[in-house]
Amino acid sequence: MSQFLQNCVDHIKTQPFDIIRITQIKDGVSETIHSTEANPCQNTYSVAKSFTMTAIGLLYDRGLVRPEDKVCGILQEELPVSGMDPRWHDVTVDMALSHRLGLPVGFLDIDVNPSAKFGWDYLHYMLTYPLVYDPGTDYMYSDGAFYLLSRIASKLAGMPMDTFLWKELFFPLGFQEMAWSRCPMGYPMGATGLYIGSEDMAKLGQLYLDKGMYAGKRILSEEWVDLALEREYAFEWDADHRSFAKGGMCGQRLMVIPEDRRVIALQAYGANSDVVAQWVLAHSHEGGIL
Repeated sequence: MSQFLQNCVDHIKTQPFDIIRITQIKDGVSETIHSTEANPCQNTYSVAKSFTMTAIGLLYDRGLVRPEDKVCGILQEELPVSGMDPRWHDVTVDMALSHRLGLPVGFLDIDVNPSAKFGWDYLHYMLTYPLVYDPGTDYMYSDGAFYLLSRIASKLAGMPMDTFLWKELFFPLGFQEMAWSRCPMGYPMGATGLYIGSEDMAKLGQLYLDKGMYAGKRILSEEWVDLALEREYAFEWDADHRSFAKGGMCGQRLMVIPEDRRVIALQAYGANSDVVAQWVLAHSHEGGIL
């Protein structure tokens, strides 16, 4: 076990919270410390958004979607007969990826609300819900944006998004178990509900660290990786632009530190992942503890 990872876990033990497990990939070598006995697969909550964003990237690489494409054009056959705000016709894929749809904060959050609240057809519920601002203007984080992207990915791939990802991402990256919460109509939620282990969670970070390559094989184009990181689709850069990460409820975090060629995947229930990230950044630098 590397001294870095052991020191990180020792630091976590001084905090008023526990973690389930933490995985590090450093220079391509993966290692995991299990801190609390738990099921191998855990809900990654909003870290799932980075996988949905990657599904869009895989379709982008195939020439099937562009950020400027109109959502209503892609989902034309699924649009409600009536009740839609006409501003929906201006909404682009980029607006969904950047949480600028016009929906309220927290919209379609199945981790907080009972699923039945949204009816049988979540897409119809979304597209007939009153918009609170003009699409493309204000940033308002919601799970609805990434459920919409799941529906877009499923439509363009010709199969449910998680099935598509098994073929194009999970299998090539050597994932073990995976399950994704679905809406009543059978579509992956996209924004949350992805159950995987931390080892597999870290592999996505490695893919973006290596500009779309994994184990010598091209999975994503470098063009998409650069675009996604530049526009902060799902992943966000820290203030100093040293690391990019995606967090999730209850302490989940996938973190990539390019300068140190390090990936950290944290799974927890109630941990303060910001504290862990601060320690990792403070010790991930040239001359630091490896």
